[in-house]
Amino acid sequence: MIRFDKVTKVLGRKIVLDAVDFEVGKGETFVVVGLSGAGKSVTLKHMIRLMRPDSGEVSIDGKIINDLGRMALQELRSKFGVLFQSSALLQWMDVFDNVALPLREHTKMPEKEIKRLVDEKLELLSLGDAGSKLPSDISGGMQKRAGLARAIIMNPEIVLYDEPTSGLDPVTSRRIDELIVNMREQLGITSVVVTHDLHSALAIGTKIMMLHEGRIVENATPVDFIRSKNSTVQSFLESQYITKKGKWEGMLNE
Repeated sequence: MIRFDKVTKVLGRKIVLDAVDFEVGKGETFVVVGLSGAGKSVTLKHMIRLMRPDSGEVSIDGKIINDLGRMALQELRSKFGVLFQSSALLQWMDVFDNVALPLREHTKMPEKEIKRLVDEKLELLSLGDAGSKLPSDISGGMQKRAGLARAIIMNPEIVLYDEPTSGLDPVTSRRIDELIVNMREQLGITSVVVTHDLHSALAIGTKIMMLHEGRIVENATPVDFIRSKNSTVQSFLESQYITKKGKWEGMLNE
């Protein structure tokens, strides 16, 4: 569904992506991890053509997107929903209107139908009572869920998540993880998640790819990611107290 073929991107004098090759299959939850500055968010931006590679090709559904024209680019982006790190809710609009915004801007749908669809998504994300509230009146976790409701209101094929659990407490973070898994299981959505949170990555990912200094050092299932012999991967795991003992031991014995 998404393919990077030897994608290289240089920003300033820094090689941010260095001949990166990977593929995301339909229905996967593909998680990209790595230290700050490893190229994770730059990878997301290439998927929706907010950035173009300096060399190599990015393909969506078998179509190279490097040089799409305006109309083709608009069609491409309609396949995607995006949950921003900050949730990016408009503070002067209530939750209902934030979620309804893409439908009002990009369709001619009557308000009755908009209300039905927004109410449906709010219920799906346990926000049925929050529609009339302003973003400032709800918790950070609820803001993330409202941002996710807006991201999926147009029924996208792919959802991109930029640090979805950043700034949230552990309980709320796990709730967001559950929602991402539900998006795959209930709606069949393909997800690409950028995160520093390896506990989250291991809980939600069908594949985990680690970027380090612009290169892929591992791309594997959660079980094989923990088993990786790459020293950079092992250091990253150990930095978040994920070792070959405890709750992860069962995964390693599979």
